Amino acid sequence: MKGKIESGQLCTVEPVEEAKLKKGDIVLCKVNGAEYLHLIKAIQGNRYQIGNNIGRINGWISFNSIYGKLVDIEP
Repeated sequence: MKGKIESGQLCTVEPVEEAKLKKGDIVLCKVNGAEYLHLIKAIQGNRYQIGNNIGRINGWISFNSIYGKLVDIEP
């Protein structure tokens, strides 16, 4: 399956308010000391389940681990 973002594409990420995050948003987040772009798969209170676009779930993070929301991808 082709990814939503291909390797080498320039991505623009902007800060986001917690109240504006929703399921399906792509966010820049810190997981185990590394930074990744992940999809928000579910929201449970102040926890966010993150994963990829082919169904893999990576786990739960708090808003403190989210640095921003993807707003643009250069072709």
